Amino acid sequence: MGASLTRTQGTPTSKKKFTFSLWYKKTKIRDYGASSSDSVIFNSADGGGNDNRLTFYINQENSPYDTVRLVGRNSASQVLDLKTSAVLRDPGAWLHIVAKVDTTQSTNTNRAKLYINGVEQSLSISTYPNQDVELNIQHTPYLLSYSGSGNYLEGLITHYHYTDGYAYDASTFGETDSTSGIWKAKTSPSVTYGTNGFFLKFENGAAMGTDSSGQSNTFTASGSLTQNTDTPSNNLAYLNPLLIGTGTGSNAVDFLGGNTRCDIGAAVWRTLTSTLAVSSGKWYFEGFGTSQASAYQHYGITSLAKFAADATMPDKEINEEQNGYAYGYYGNNGQIYYSTPSARSNGAYGSSYGASDYVGMFVDLDNNKLYVAKNGTLANSGTGYDINADGKPYFLAMSIYGAYAQINFGSGMFGYSGSSYANLTGTTYADANGHGVFKYSPNQGGASNFDSAAKNFYALNTKNLKEFG
Repeated sequence: MGASLTRTQGTPTSKKKFTFSLWYKKTKIRDYGASSSDSVIFNSADGGGNDNRLTFYINQENSPYDTVRLVGRNSASQVLDLKTSAVLRDPGAWLHIVAKVDTTQSTNTNRAKLYINGVEQSLSISTYPNQDVELNIQHTPYLLSYSGSGNYLEGLITHYHYTDGYAYDASTFGETDSTSGIWKAKTSPSVTYGTNGFFLKFENGAAMGTDSSGQSNTFTASGSLTQNTDTPSNNLAYLNPLLIGTGTGSNAVDFLGGNTRCDIGAAVWRTLTSTLAVSSGKWYFEGFGTSQASAYQHYGITSLAKFAADATMPDKEINEEQNGYAYGYYGNNGQIYYSTPSARSNGAYGSSYGASDYVGMFVDLDNNKLYVAKNGTLANSGTGYDINADGKPYFLAMSIYGAYAQINFGSGMFGYSGSSYANLTGTTYADANGHGVFKYSPNQGGASNFDSAAKNFYALNTKNLKEFG
């Protein structure tokens, strides 16, 4: 089930001027067309025949898919329809999306604009409203869904602004970082919100619809709206739904839980990788098998070069093919399975693991070692497994065989029950920088537990990557 937010609003400050601004990160990559549903950001409509409507959404029903679209109706006539030419297909990046409307403008192209990461977008559909048309309607708004059911927004969202009666450019809400050259959020933009305006930060896990605009326009949440530590200022790694192989039907991989879980229905191998790759530093992640076949899984690393050399690698076991370096801790026997450019083999390391076990992977790319823990206890008396420096950069990775499993790179989104995904509960552990949430500690205490002075492993995200260069 998806989630939605709603509230009863008053008479708008202006029905001719408004702005949407939000940060969005895509998670679901899917088959598109008739079976797909648009991902709604905002929807407000009157009853009956919906003669008056304003809808802002990620288009997934009509080609080109994964575009941003803003549609408005007035007195049963569609008077506004803007659709970007650019498509949003990157599940590893946050995007800043802005829609600006001011129908008082004399020039039609100035009456409505769409921006992505500060850049005004070219449009594949461009129906502009007539001057002074009223679009900012009074009816009950729904956020993240279509009228409280269906068309749920697929992805992550934060810093959601709505200004009622005031039209702002994207530069009001974001700016280019002087060091990195990357577009970033202004955490406290100077705006006037108007009567129905709001600013949702999603900081309060117990009340996700809390308004921080000063207007007290708090929304009521329903459904499985789950808080996440992933933000535009700290982009977290997940499983990459773009590297999924060629399988279809039961052979296809299905990504769920914000790309923290993958399912495969057929008895075939699939290898999944993190959205970020690393060449240095000390990294930690956790795997959890939730199916009867979870013993047939690997958690480990695979080189970027291995995937570059063989486009069909997602269809194979982690150590399959002698075209690069890969290492996987195999659930069926606790051995390390590996491949090099000249060989593939396996050797004893730890104990087997199954459906109820948590596997912790410690990846030390500064000293070229792997360490493994089962339910918080280090395997092989804490002695690391040597990996080859020539394989760098590496993806954090897992292989599954006719099963489904979950993986946590530090988001804390690791719980699963029925159709609901939630953060880890009970006692949890952060990495040394406070940028990751885990079931077990990534900080094992140094030489007393490892065969070197290795300690303080980290979640894979952009803040930690910056520290390691």
